[in-house]
Amino acid sequence: MKMESFWQDNRPVFTGGCQQALPERADVVVIGGGFSGISAARNLAKQGIDVVLLESEGVMSQASARNGGHCNNGVAQNFAGLVASKGVERATEIYRAFDTAVDYVSSVISEEQIDCDFRRSGKLKLASKPGHFAALQSSAEWMRKTVDPEVELLSASDIRREIDSDQFHGGLLQKRSAQMHMGKFGIGLAESAARFGAKIFEYHPVTDIKRISGYQHRITTPRGDILADKVLLATGCSNQGPFPWLQRRIVPVGSFIITTAPLEAERLQRLLPGDRTYVTSSNIHNYFRTTGDHRLVFGGRARFSISNPTSDARSGDILRASLKKLFPSLADVPIDYCWGGMVDMSADRLPHAGEENGLFYTLGYSGHGAQMSVWMGNVMADLLAEKANLNPWKSTSWPALPGYFGKPWFLPMTGLYYKTKDLLF
Repeated sequence: MKMESFWQDNRPVFTGGCQQALPERADVVVIGGGFSGISAARNLAKQGIDVVLLESEGVMSQASARNGGHCNNGVAQNFAGLVASKGVERATEIYRAFDTAVDYVSSVISEEQIDCDFRRSGKLKLASKPGHFAALQSSAEWMRKTVDPEVELLSASDIRREIDSDQFHGGLLQKRSAQMHMGKFGIGLAESAARFGAKIFEYHPVTDIKRISGYQHRITTPRGDILADKVLLATGCSNQGPFPWLQRRIVPVGSFIITTAPLEAERLQRLLPGDRTYVTSSNIHNYFRTTGDHRLVFGGRARFSISNPTSDARSGDILRASLKKLFPSLADVPIDYCWGGMVDMSADRLPHAGEENGLFYTLGYSGHGAQMSVWMGNVMADLLAEKANLNPWKSTSWPALPGYFGKPWFLPMTGLYYKTKDLLF
C-alpha cells in the first residue's frame, strides 16, 4: 500500500516550472501553487500581466491533489439551514456561485483540452439516519423553488437502485455535479498557465512579507527576494509561513482517503449503478466515487487531527472499517493507496476572498474547493487586473476565532462533539 495520493501518483510530470533566478520584481506575485493560485496566474498571464507564482513545494502538492476527486455544485451546509441563517437571497447567491464554478472548470477543461476524466454524473447525498431524510427533504423543497428545479429527492427504496448498501434512508440527487482526476487536471492547468507566460517557481517558500506602500510588498524566500506591485495569497490552510492574519481565521483540519485496487467493472456497476459522487449526511461523514481504472476512492473525517504519516495510517484503518460496513462485499479488497490532506476550514464553512492590509487573498473553501478555487482564482485575477469585481464573498464578514492563533488545540474536543451528535441524532 502506498502512503501517497492516488491523484499525485498517477499524473503527468509538470514541465513548465521556471529554472532561472527569481526576478527582482513583478506586477503580481501569487503565493500558492494549488488550483486558486495557478488559475489566477493563468488569467493574469493571458491578460499580458507580468505574474510570478511562488510555491513552497511542487505545484499541486497539497489540497488540490490530495482530495476525494469531487467537483460538486451545492454548498457545504444543508441548503435549508443556509436559507435560515443567511436569508433566501444570499443563500441563492451562494448556491449559484458554486454552480458557476463547476461550469467554469468545465470550460477550462474544454478550452485547454485537458485529459482528466471530467464528467458530470451528479452528486448523491445519502441520509445516514431516518431523521436526516427530513433535512434533505426541506433542502429539496427550497432548491426547487429557488436554485435547482431538477434536484431529485430519493426515498429509501429509490436509494436501493442507486447504491448496493442497506445503510441509507433516502438521498438528495443534484444532477449538475461532476468529478475528475485531480492530478491530471491540476498539471494541465499549470502547463496552460506557463504557456501563457506565468513564471512558476516551485520550492520557493515565502519566509517574510513586508509592506512597502499601498498594495506593494517585498517578499522574501530562501532563494531571493521579489518586489510585487500586488500580492495574492492562495495558500490553503496557511498553517505555515508569515500569514498571522489568516492563521487566526483558518483552521487546518485533516481529511483522509483510501483507494482500492482496481475492481471488475461489472462489480462496480452493481455497487454504484449511477457512478456518481457520493457523500453521507453524518457530521463525521464519508465521501466516495470510482476512478477511470475502476477503483473506489473512499474518504472522510476519520479523525479530527492534522495529516501526517502516523495520523494518515490510523485514519486509513478507520476508513477501511467504514468501507466494510457500507459495502460488506468489499471487505477483502486490497487497499492500494492511503493518504491525508489539510482542509482550510472557516468557521462558517464558506470561502473568503478580498483584501486586508494591502494583501489580496482567496481561501477557506472548507472541503468544497475543487471547483470554487479554480473559479475564484479567475475572479481574483480580474480584480487584481482592475478588470472586474465579481467576488461573491466581498461583503462576507470574517472575524478571528477567539483564543485561536493558528494551532488547532481544540480539534480533539470538536471531534468528540461531532461523534456525540452522530450517536444521538
